[in-house]
Amino acid sequence: MLHPITFSFPKDKIVLNIPLKTKFCSDLIPGKLETYIYQNEEDYYKEYQSSIFAITTKKGGWDCMRHYEIMANGCIPYFPNIEQCPPNTMALLPKHLIIEGNKLYETKNIEECSNLIKKLLDFTTYNLTTEKIAQYILDKSQNTNAKKILYLSENIYPDYLRCITLQGLKELIGKDCHDFPKIPHIYKNAGIDYSKLYGKGITYTNNLEQELHDISKDSTIEEDIRANYYDIIIYGSYHRGMPYYELVCKFYQPNKIILLCGEDLHDCNYNFFVQKGHTVFVREL
Repeated sequence: MLHPITFSFPKDKIVLNIPLKTKFCSDLIPGKLETYIYQNEEDYYKEYQSSIFAITTKKGGWDCMRHYEIMANGCIPYFPNIEQCPPNTMALLPKHLIIEGNKLYETKNIEECSNLIKKLLDFTTYNLTTEKIAQYILDKSQNTNAKKILYLSENIYPDYLRCITLQGLKELIGKDCHDFPKIPHIYKNAGIDYSKLYGKGITYTNNLEQELHDISKDSTIEEDIRANYYDIIIYGSYHRGMPYYELVCKFYQPNKIILLCGEDLHDCNYNFFVQKGHTVFVREL
């Protein structure tokens, strides 16, 4: 089966109330590097919290972490040309509310903005958190009751979809979702300069307790695959490598193998995996 998927946002980083607004639109403009002045997550979020609107656009792909960061900080995304987005891309976002926001931005209708901010915050909280998207994957793949998950990656370089979805699964079932190899930057106090990572590490890093990775499982990966120890196997990015795939296919039914694609651009090889009986989630579908 093939399904759309989107990025998501950590629930504990979503503002609980509409912040005090001091400006109509954020000074942070996509594509204008001179406006990229924020060096840490707190200051970056505060910029959106102080703004009624913030401009966002299609980047490499339509889906972009910036959309979620804007909404989660009590700000309305102004997204020109969102109507051109394919229906199965950003399929989980409230496109209708963003289109409503575009109209308010263009007419400068400030009076209606608070109601829309509340709607966007509620939608983000109830539908777009890391945990909600993780549950969406389990439900759509018909593995709702999976209790033990092996989450495989070829490398540990930051990948928004891989990293943020892994966080959601950890929030659902704890260390019984085992990431191999360990993705160190999603954990707290990892001895990493998070600011040196892609996007300065904002939103997707330094979020989980170290105890949520059970290092004892690292040495028994092949043995556990052969023993069918895990309920399902998830590949965090099939484009970036699929370790143990041949071994996994020997010991797991096709519907117990899930593949994610978070790339901005991709070829059509997801059809090959769908035909093999795997469940595939594609961000830019």
